[in-house]
Amino acid sequence: MKIHQIPGLAALGAVLATSQLTSAAPFLPRDDAVVLETLPGRPGDPAAAELRRLRAAVVADTRNVDAAARLARRYFDMAMAEGDPRYVGYAEAALRPWPETAATPAELLLLHGMLRQYRHDFARGMADFDLALQTDPANTEARAWRAAILMVQADYAAARRECEMLAEHASELHATACIAYVEATTGHARAAHERLAAALARRTDVEPGFRIWILTRLAEMAWRTGDLAAAEGHFRAGLALGIYDNFLLAAYADFLLERGRAAEVMPLLKSWARSDTLLLRLALAARQLKLAEGEKYARTLGERFADAALRGEKLHLQEEARYLLELKGDARAALAAASENYRAQREPRDALMLIEAALAARDPAAAAPAMQWLESSGFESARLRQAALRLKALKP
Repeated sequence: MKIHQIPGLAALGAVLATSQLTSAAPFLPRDDAVVLETLPGRPGDPAAAELRRLRAAVVADTRNVDAAARLARRYFDMAMAEGDPRYVGYAEAALRPWPETAATPAELLLLHGMLRQYRHDFARGMADFDLALQTDPANTEARAWRAAILMVQADYAAARRECEMLAEHASELHATACIAYVEATTGHARAAHERLAAALARRTDVEPGFRIWILTRLAEMAWRTGDLAAAEGHFRAGLALGIYDNFLLAAYADFLLERGRAAEVMPLLKSWARSDTLLLRLALAARQLKLAEGEKYARTLGERFADAALRGEKLHLQEEARYLLELKGDARAALAAASENYRAQREPRDALMLIEAALAARDPAAAAPAMQWLESSGFESARLRQAALRLKALKP
C-alpha cells in the first residue's frame, strides 16, 4: 500500500485518529552529523526520495514558502496516515521561520492550524484557520478543518454553519460529505448515508484519499444502522484502493472484532504495528484468538504509553483507556483516561469509551457528560445505547 495525500475535507475524519501531546524540551545535538533516528524506508523508495528533495529545497532556501509548505504537508500526511506524531514535529520545524500572524501566507497558516489541531490545541488551531480565511476567504481546507474541530467539540450547529459556508466554494461532493457527517451524528444516519452514497456515485474523478474518507464514513453509517453487508462492502471498497489509511484500517478492525472475526484482523494489521491505534487492535485480536504474540503486543503498547508519560506526552488517550480496560482489566485507570480524553474531545467513540469504562468501574456519575451528549445528539448506535442502558440500570 502507499500513503495517501489527505485532501481538505478528509480533515473531518482525520482528527479521530489524532494524538494528544504536550510540549517537551527537545534534544538538540551539537553536531549535525548525529543520527537521532532512522525512520522506515526502502532503498529506491519514491516517497523517501521525494522527502529528500523537499528537505534539500528547504535547506537551500529557508524562506521558500512553497518548499516549506510542501515539506510540512508531506510530513503531516505521513503522520495522519501512519499514526506517528513524530512527523508532526518535523512539519513544525519546516514552518518555524513563519510565525502564526496575519502577515504569514494563508497556506502556511493553514498548515500551522492543522498541526495545532493534531496536538489538540483546538483554540489556537481555530485562530490559525481564522487568519487563513481572512487572507483567503475561499480557502476550503481551512473551512473544512474548522468544521472538523467543531464536530470533535460536539458543536453541531456551528459545524453545520461551516459546512454551509464551505458549499459556497467547494464541490458538491465536498459540501455533501460535510453536511452528511453532521447529519449522521445527529440522528439521521440512514438519510445521510443515502445522500452521500448518491453524491459519490455521481462522480468518477474523486481523489483516492477523499474516496477512502467517504467510504469509511459510509461504512460507519451502515454499521451503526445495522446494515452490516453494506458496511462490509464500503470497507472492502476502501481497502481495494490499495492506499494505506490508518483510520480506515482501525475502523474496519473494530468492525471485525465486534463481529467475532479476530482472525481476519491479524493479516490486515500485521505490518502496521508501528501505529499505536493499530497495535491496539492487533493486541485485542490476538487476545481473542489466545495467541502468544498477544502478550508481546500488549507489553509493547504499555511501554509506549509509559514512555510517552515520561516525556510529559499523552498519546491517544482513547486508545490508552481501551488498553487499560480491555487488555489490563484496570477499570478505574481506564475511567480516568477516558474522562480526561472526553474533556478534550467529544466524538461518539470517545463517549462510548467513557460509558464503557464507567460501566466497568461501576461509576455512573463519571459518564454523565457522555450520557447527556447521547440524549441531546440523537446519535444512532445500538452498542452505545445498550451500554448506556446498562449504566442506567446500575444500582447506586
